Amino acid sequence: MTTPPLAPILADRALAYANAGIPVFPCVPGGKTPLTANGFHGATTDPDIVTGWWRWRPEANIATPTGTGTFDVLDVDLRPNGSGYPAYHKAKAAGLLDGWIRTVRTPSGGLHLHYPGSDQRNGSLPGLHLDFRGTGGYVLLPPSLGQCKAYSRRYELLEVRPGPWRPLDWAAVGTLLQPPTPHREPTVAVRRDGVDPIPWLAAHVAKQPEGNRDNALFWAACRAAENNARDFDPLIAAAVAAGLPERQAARTVQSARDTIARTTYQPSHPAQPAAPAVLAR
Repeated sequence: MTTPPLAPILADRALAYANAGIPVFPCVPGGKTPLTANGFHGATTDPDIVTGWWRWRPEANIATPTGTGTFDVLDVDLRPNGSGYPAYHKAKAAGLLDGWIRTVRTPSGGLHLHYPGSDQRNGSLPGLHLDFRGTGGYVLLPPSLGQCKAYSRRYELLEVRPGPWRPLDWAAVGTLLQPPTPHREPTVAVRRDGVDPIPWLAAHVAKQPEGNRDNALFWAACRAAENNARDFDPLIAAAVAAGLPERQAARTVQSARDTIARTTYQPSHPAQPAAPAVLAR
């Protein structure tokens, strides 16, 4: 495995993002672990802070929070155990992926599509190798380096569209690719093969690292709602123990319960602030 030569000074690129209104924060060279004490919550457009970070760690990767105020990201994954491209092409053919701002090739050969930011939460279709990064998530930006045993390559900006842009409807993508099962009358028992699912769901939430806590809580609350759970407090407590603010955890659980309660999907496209059009090259 050969490491590509150092990209144009990462400090200059990080500063260019900040000057374009895109808040950034540093991650470990070659990886996605934040170098800031409070993770993506420390992202800033302050040029003095950004300059100081990359003077301290010149080879740090550049990351930005996703969601409201920046942009959402559809992550088309490509790994030895599967590819997200078949699902991507299916959603694209259905007209669900139009409206993106820019596309980025990831080090694995996958794809990031940037959309106007929204208040949608992180999501994942693991079996289809598609992920969504919205409120509560973050992504690396070009020319950050992705490094593992299989490859050592940089994120690469492929294309920028002048607009018009529109938010990605992640729920609609999920409904197309993983249709809901036929409606069943709820049962009284809150059991899974005779075992209460809440303890192991709470344990799963409690061990999540920063950057995936909200996503894991939403997933766990959805599974609990599908099992007709009545008491979601253990999930909220586990999320708080993992580091999520209690109010945010409660909102996430309620959002998950509302999602499972819907029998039909009702699309929503709230107005969002326009994202910066061009990423610095």
